[in-house]
Amino acid sequence: MICHLCPRNCGAERTAQSGGGVCRMPAALKIARAALHQWEEPVISGTKGSGTVFFSGCNLQCVFCQNGDISAGGFGKTVTVKRLREIFEELIAQGAHNINLVTPTPYAPWILQALEPPLPVPVVYNCGGYESAETLRAFAGKVQIYLPDLKYAIPETAQAMSGAGDYFEVATAAIEEMYRQVGPYRIENGLLKQGVVIRHLVLPGQLENTRRCIDWVASRFSKGEVLFSLMSQYTPQPHAQGVLARPVRHSEYRAAVEYMENCGIQDGFLQERTSAKEEYTPPFDLTGV
Repeated sequence: MICHLCPRNCGAERTAQSGGGVCRMPAALKIARAALHQWEEPVISGTKGSGTVFFSGCNLQCVFCQNGDISAGGFGKTVTVKRLREIFEELIAQGAHNINLVTPTPYAPWILQALEPPLPVPVVYNCGGYESAETLRAFAGKVQIYLPDLKYAIPETAQAMSGAGDYFEVATAAIEEMYRQVGPYRIENGLLKQGVVIRHLVLPGQLENTRRCIDWVASRFSKGEVLFSLMSQYTPQPHAQGVLARPVRHSEYRAAVEYMENCGIQDGFLQERTSAKEEYTPPFDLTGV
């Protein structure tokens, strides 16, 4: 296939054996882990866990990625559409509150096949926010919960850290499409049944970037429309340099929380400052694949 699934629009030739472009993934499903996951927002993890499927590859390649083994390293196992459907059903049988697709974009055509017929639990589209609205439209009616990042509002920061200077305009358009599909969030018995949860990871030394992301969410959405998750779990990676080599300071995260509150955002989640720990990076060992 000649790939145009993401905003890179790279036209890479992907075959069943090899890939190209930024994600470098083949034209076949590749998965690194499938298991119940307890470390999402409480309305997604619930008490039994989110049925999380970690796909290999990513179209962003962020320099600080905690899942580098699969996003950049490409670790994973190739499976069929039939096997993916079986994985969904096995996770549901284990008690999963939802099926959580992590970085699904490179595999959109095959995932769409595996989602037929509809599953008995909500489907979560968990992504970096750098998404093609056209690709997202194919998931209308098949995804009930969108879980995008809003990583950057400053083009220079987006270019330096993810090689995507157009990130903000692309991600905000993608979030608009997500909201158009699923509408205001709906929680039943403590679990999210539909809606958009916008995540933002506070990065060391990037408080102005955080403020601008919060500004957009506060100005675009009203109370009761979306949930906002302000994350503190940044973990310096072994190769990190400069300001990225240190954790987020208490003062930085506290300032971000205060700014969010002053902007009137009340619907959402904060993280304890102890959240930057290894549990957020599960072992990518082909569990459940």
